[in-house]
Amino acid sequence: MTTSFKEGFEKTKIAGSIAAGALDEVSKIIKPGISTDKIDKVCYEYINDMKAYSAPLFYRGYPKSCCTSTNHVVCHGIPSEKILKEGDIVNVDVTAFKYGWHGDTSRMFKVGEVSIKAEKLINATYESMMKAISIIKDGVYLGDIGSTIQTHVESKGFSVVQDFCGHGIGQSFHKEPNVLHYGEKGTGEKIKEGMIFTIEPMINLGNYETRTLNDGWTAVTKDKSLSAQFEHTIGVTKDGCEIFTQK
Repeated sequence: MTTSFKEGFEKTKIAGSIAAGALDEVSKIIKPGISTDKIDKVCYEYINDMKAYSAPLFYRGYPKSCCTSTNHVVCHGIPSEKILKEGDIVNVDVTAFKYGWHGDTSRMFKVGEVSIKAEKLINATYESMMKAISIIKDGVYLGDIGSTIQTHVESKGFSVVQDFCGHGIGQSFHKEPNVLHYGEKGTGEKIKEGMIFTIEPMINLGNYETRTLNDGWTAVTKDKSLSAQFEHTIGVTKDGCEIFTQK
């Protein structure tokens, strides 16, 4: 890592660690009977206690500090008085802003005992993200990331959402490049040392198609099948990458 990348990497790691810490706090309270608003409150308070800011709050008019996407909600679910029940799965997506840099991460949580198919979907989604992260280094193509994810999840019988993607991040919340979670090896932009972006595959139990509800945010599977997502913010090094969104 050259000196020019050092500040961005260090500050993104601080923000990412705070975001990961918020999800650790969520893991302590997830159980049947709590509301998604409670999850939002926990995230907001933890990030605030760390002297950071919840980047989603008021971003393009978004009303909450995190996204809570339950069952067939693919992404951008808005926390509410909705009560979680036994067997639900929920993705919690948080972004902390600290020292002028963003750290963006999401994680799946199981509410009590979940079905075998939900368990398999969650596992395949996490595996696909980590397999993609494992191939990243200077000179790899963006299409290699998408191909790695798509090949893994489709081998398990699942589908990759194509309407949303990972993104460049840093002092801006969202910027180039777009990181698709499907594609062909050897295509797209070449990744360069110093780049910071998210990998956040959204994987459906059924068809890959989605639609957005009337609130303008909540994306759901068209066929109402379950959806899962994980997300890390990573920085590209010469020989690999660094995950910024872990404690």
